[in-house]
Amino acid sequence: MTNSPDHMAIIEQIKDVRAQAIEHARQARRLSAMRRDLMQSLLDDGFSQADIARELGVSRQAIQKMMSVG
Repeated sequence: MTNSPDHMAIIEQIKDVRAQAIEHARQARRLSAMRRDLMQSLLDDGFSQADIARELGVSRQAIQKMMSVG
């Protein structure tokens, strides 16, 4: 197999896309934790999961899942 300049450019693109995907996953984990912390502060202040769900336009089960993931 030969490594033509075109192939090397594609390999570099793959590496770049992979690095972007890894960074995106890191940011998603950080934002998920931030969301969980914010929702926990509402829960600590007496809001229910149903209250939060209503405000966000999602189901209570979705809130439950958001709180348990991580």
